[in-house]
Amino acid sequence: MDNKIVDVAKRAGVSAATVSRVLNDSGLVSDKTKQKVRQAIEELDYHPHAAAKQLRSQRTMTIGVIVPDIIVSYFSEIIKGIENAAYARKYKVIICDSDNELEKEMEYLGLLSNRTVDGMILVTPFVSDEVIKDYSQKGYVLGVIGREIDSDVILSCKTNNVQFSESAVCHLIEQGHKQIAYIGGFSDSLENYERMEGYLKALKDNRIPFKPSLIDSGHFQESGGYEAAIRLFDRQEPFTAVYTANDEMALGVYRACREKGLRIPEDLAVVGVDNNRITGYIVPTLSTVEQPKYEMGVCLAEKLIDQLNDVNESGQSGGSKRTVINARLIIRESSNYQRG
Repeated sequence: MDNKIVDVAKRAGVSAATVSRVLNDSGLVSDKTKQKVRQAIEELDYHPHAAAKQLRSQRTMTIGVIVPDIIVSYFSEIIKGIENAAYARKYKVIICDSDNELEKEMEYLGLLSNRTVDGMILVTPFVSDEVIKDYSQKGYVLGVIGREIDSDVILSCKTNNVQFSESAVCHLIEQGHKQIAYIGGFSDSLENYERMEGYLKALKDNRIPFKPSLIDSGHFQESGGYEAAIRLFDRQEPFTAVYTANDEMALGVYRACREKGLRIPEDLAVVGVDNNRITGYIVPTLSTVEQPKYEMGVCLAEKLIDQLNDVNESGQSGGSKRTVINARLIIRESSNYQRG
């Protein structure tokens, strides 16, 4: 089996960034540490991956960003944060819209191996953790927004989906709702899984029976939220509130309610996620969870560029690899109604 840079780092008792410096004959590493690393390289018969070695020596000063759907405001605000942070550090950004297709994500990841970009940020990706780890182990610098990956070198930034979803559903329960529907995103999305986990936890903690018939999927899209709401109404299973895994789907619920002649919040309370700009202007205004999208983009871009530049001279790329940013529930008209 081919050894990787992380194997050398583990054998030498240093970081992967330090091994990279030794391979590139950096003056930032002490002679003693260089000796340990070179000994580990010899013992493991390690040969640097050619593409990664070229990537380190031929900087493009460009980072790539892969998003599932650029038209969704959640992603556009993250991109804005990434672009502003990158511009401040003299880096350019290439935006890759995968259109929710795994095949496109895989193709865009190839920008790393052909040296088009120095590093890559994936926003709520479809690709598996194993694929991302494989690229990282070849020496490429990657970051992920929306989920964590079990790795000492892959950067991540996310909010606590379980916690804020539980808070959102508990708010609905406090307003007198006991029959609460959930409209989720893609079934294989970690964000969807964690938000549903928070929904279920709130029901369980308040001794409200879980009804599978009150669960549906809208694929994180407005049209999907509308279709999911219509399916829920057609099942004839009563519900008085709905928690949607993003604001886009909540807008679809609004449309379904108009067609069915239902009033929000009197007949149906609605809570979404993301605090998209439009949510404070629609009628009624939408209760939602505010995710600091712009700040998440800035945070991960800065950390990615720091890692690319090995800013910490001690041999560790600076700071924690995993960042969790707090979200907050914003209560507006769509759920601020006490049921009798």
